[in-house]
Amino acid sequence: MTVAPELAGQVRAWIADDPDPVTRAELTALLAAGDGQGLADRFSGPLHFGTAGLRGPVRAGPQGMNRAVVRRTAAGLARHLGPGTTVVVGRDARHGSADFMADAGAVLAGAGVRALLLPRELPTPVLAFAVLHLGADAGLMVTASHNPAADNGIKVYLADGAQLPAPVDGQIEREIAAVTAVLDLPLGEAEVLGEDVVDAYLDAIAALPHSGHRDVRVAYTPMHGVGLETLLAAFARAGFAAPTVVAEQAQPDPDFPTVAFPNPEEPGALDLLRALSVDADVAIASDPDADRIAVMVGARALRGDETGVLLADHLLSQGVRGRVATTVVSSSMLARVAAAYDVPFSQTLTGFKHLARAGDDLVYAYEEALGVAVAPTVVRDKDGMSAALLVAELAAQEKARGRTLLDRLADLEARHGRHETRQLSYRVDDLAVIAAAVQDVRAHPPAAYGAHAVTAVEQPDVDVLVHRLEGGRVVVRPSGTEPKLKAYLELVDPEPGAMDALAAAVAERLGLA
Repeated sequence: MTVAPELAGQVRAWIADDPDPVTRAELTALLAAGDGQGLADRFSGPLHFGTAGLRGPVRAGPQGMNRAVVRRTAAGLARHLGPGTTVVVGRDARHGSADFMADAGAVLAGAGVRALLLPRELPTPVLAFAVLHLGADAGLMVTASHNPAADNGIKVYLADGAQLPAPVDGQIEREIAAVTAVLDLPLGEAEVLGEDVVDAYLDAIAALPHSGHRDVRVAYTPMHGVGLETLLAAFARAGFAAPTVVAEQAQPDPDFPTVAFPNPEEPGALDLLRALSVDADVAIASDPDADRIAVMVGARALRGDETGVLLADHLLSQGVRGRVATTVVSSSMLARVAAAYDVPFSQTLTGFKHLARAGDDLVYAYEEALGVAVAPTVVRDKDGMSAALLVAELAAQEKARGRTLLDRLADLEARHGRHETRQLSYRVDDLAVIAAAVQDVRAHPPAAYGAHAVTAVEQPDVDVLVHRLEGGRVVVRPSGTEPKLKAYLELVDPEPGAMDALAAAVAERLGLA
């Protein structure tokens, strides 16, 4: 594919306004090689705010994460907020994160915004905490969370401490698009915060456990991310012994050399932790920016729904009262748990930008994709660090009774029914495949999935389809963070083999087989 003259003009204009010699050289080489496809991919349009912010591969051009895109994004945020406001900026340890944080801080400060940089690479929940703790007007976190190593991204938080929702995301995108020249943006001096903000976060989450149970052996992996130092400090402050750590994954490494994808949900991601879990009462994995948590008991990895209802029941059994919430793709068991404790329950669209705003009385929220908020007044987002403390406490409490988390889960299933869930996921190279599949199912909803008749069709959002079944449901949606089509299945008290049959029928209908 040759380079069309119009595209070549766009590329040359971008090169002339790119502050980074590395990405300038990348585009120059592609242009010289006549790589029209490579350039078309990079200039197919700007990145957009998805379920959890901007995410894309670290590369040149508007369809990538690079210093020019970060500066434009920071300038758009500054224009939206206005001078005299305050923004906290944080980062993880991915490729480019340090430069991206520095660029964002400099552009914000140059626009008259007080930019407060976290002192070092830290978990995303520390940034979300800092927005509330410091009374900031917004937060900007450089992270791609659990995306592949090639990616980076930006999460934006508003003054309420929650992730950027609609329609504000569209407003900020319009401000970003209005930035004319990156090299003309004035740069200022950001302030670097001290360790006191980290200490305040640790003090707040270490106070969350409700009982004195601390006798528990924990195995842990930060999966090459930024969770280890924070988790060790939180465990020490809360009175837990230090966990055994997966040595190969202990230190931050943006290449994630031991996992194909640094996502605890992906096959094989927990293999090294599984080897340690046999000598532990409970094993815990956080994703690279430590906002999500996976839990294992022995060789058995809990599904996100299982961890979610376990922690909800734990908090409610300890006397916590208020609203609990989960998403449309998560298990319906939380609604039954809430009814048993006579507390309010809410169901939202996918993502913590919705969950965190489920109600002013919110005390707990989770999503099946391993995100848990155990104290929304402290961190109004998912937080793998505080959730790990409560998992350890619950495991210690059950150990004192001669039991495990699996016994506690069996109790819940006996009371509320066994809610078997499964996620089907199909990764694509061409996003048009996902759009076509969703459109086809929307236009031609199935009368049944195998032996399970579809009793109702709901569409709570333009990209979300819910097919109700007798004793279950199927939800279809594109991922908001990765190029995937996903289907979420649930059956309550199914016969043996029923979930396998349902999964096969759904996969065949959606072309996931």
